[in-house]
Order: sequence, then C-alpha cells, then structure tokens
Amino acid sequence: MASFDETVTSAVERVIPGVVNISELKLIRDAYLRIHPVPGVGSGFIIDEGGSILTNAHVVMGSHEIKVSLEDGRILPGKVRGMDTVMDLAVINIEADNLPVPERAKDNSLKIGQMAIAIGSPLGLVGGPTVTAGVISALNRSIQTEVTFMEGLIQTDAAINPGNSGGPLINSKGMVIGVNSAIIPFAQGIGFAIPIQPAIWIAEQLIKHGEVVRPWIAINAVDVNPKLVAYYNLPVDRGVVITNVIPGSEAARSGIQPGDILVRMDDMDINNVRDLIKVINRHKAGDSVVMELYRGRERLRVRTVLERAPTMRRPVPV
Repeated sequence: MASFDETVTSAVERVIPGVVNISELKLIRDAYLRIHPVPGVGSGFIIDEGGSILTNAHVVMGSHEIKVSLEDGRILPGKVRGMDTVMDLAVINIEADNLPVPERAKDNSLKIGQMAIAIGSPLGLVGGPTVTAGVISALNRSIQTEVTFMEGLIQTDAAINPGNSGGPLINSKGMVIGVNSAIIPFAQGIGFAIPIQPAIWIAEQLIKHGEVVRPWIAINAVDVNPKLVAYYNLPVDRGVVITNVIPGSEAARSGIQPGDILVRMDDMDINNVRDLIKVINRHKAGDSVVMELYRGRERLRVRTVLERAPTMRRPVPV
C-alpha cells in the first residue's frame, strides 16, 4: 500500500503539466475618471490539446489583457472563448497544440472522506503551482452569492486561497474531480469546487456557442415564511410567493399572476426558491412544465413553457 507521500506526489505529477497560471490586467477608473491598471492572478487547467483552458469566470471577467503561463515555461496570450457567470466558469484559448491534458474522472462517484488535492497559484506566489491536500468534507453543497445560487458543489478542507480559483481539485489517482471556485471568508478549511462533469458540459457549451443556454421562468418570487403567513393569512406555510411576472413572457401568457403561491412543479414539492431553481435546472429551454399554485384559497394547475434565461454579466465573487 502506497504511503501518503507517495500517493500525493504520484497524483500531482500526473496532473501538474496541464495546470496553468493566469495573470490578467483590468483597467479600473477612479473617482476622478483616471484609468489605473490593476493586475490579478488565477489558475486553470488544459481541457484539450488545442489550447482550451478551463478557469473561473471571475478570474478573467473584465480583463484587458490575459497571459497564460504553462508548466514548461512558455507564457502565451490568452483570449476568452466564452463565460458562464451563473456557475462561475470560463474557457480561454491559447495558440498552442499537443498540450498535456489532465485525466478527468468519468463519473461523479465521490465519497465524503476521500482524499482531495487542490492545485493552483495562490496569491500569485512565484515558483510554480502550489499543492494542498485534504479530504472531501461534504457533497451537493449549495451556496448563495451576491448574484446567483450555486448548487451541487464539492466541499473540501484542502486549502483554497485567492489565486487558486480555476485550478483543478484532484483525487488520489491524479484525476480531476472538480474546479476550485469559492471559499467562505474567515472560515477555516471550507472551500468549494464545481464537480468536473457539469463543469466540462458548460465548457463544451462555451466552446461551441460562446455561452450556456439555460431554462428560466420569467418571475420573481420569495419564500413563504411565518411573517407572510400571519400577515396575509396565507393558505399554506411553505412554497414561494410570486411577486412579479414579466409582461409578454411565457409565464404571463400562461396566466400566472403576482400573489400566486407556487407549491409544486413536475410533481415535486416546492418549499422555497432553491427547490424551484433545482427543478428548473433539470430541464432545458423550451420544455413544458406543470405548476401547482394557490390563488387565494383556490388551488390551480398551470402549464407553462420554460424560456431561455437572460445572460448574466457580473462575476461570481469568491
């Protein structure tokens, strides 16, 4: 049986040729309208031999200039191919070929407690990538950011610091299992990675279309809570209250109205907005869904069509 040292070093050696450092330059305008260059750093890894690199959207969002440092010492200019700010992923391209591509896990059979190794360039430290090791602390974690809701994440206690963003999380066999993406500030050993299977699906969409097409219902909603139940004498104590329906949308044409309370969709209970998002994300734009609503004391069934979600332009912060 291999020792801990042998396991980690062997796994890292298999992946590290395909890990890159990303340095970028943003142009920021101050209160006096003067433009200042602000450098930033991040990580990424090669996903095909032709120069496609997967990283986080917030690493390259708004960049004026991108440079990619390869493990063999080459520094090449990078260009954003596509960006998905909902799951905080981006693909950048470099002009190169025959690049080393780290092996990726072929399924999502992860277990809590198994080894997790994070590789990246934290805080822009020189001298090559940094390696930290830990375990998978939890699976299917959900986090709320300022602009979006991310679900299905891997939680790990392998140290992830600013600059690690976009680097690979690997298993003891040296296979990529996730993309290091987020931390909880001031917490100890709580980092998150996007599982590699959905991350690669998004990357393929970005390479092919330049964006990811997602389903959407053109409504705004809030969770039912005890205060709402008491104040408005609501007929249920769970679900989501629809606060706005965008005029001209499929939701509006279906007859959905502000004040309706959504309690089921696709024969699944909707207890809160997160449940709603999870059900929507199982579909694609153009799918038809059945929603069960309360309008006053009357329970209704409404069929509507999921539309294409508008593209978000702001990055997901770490």
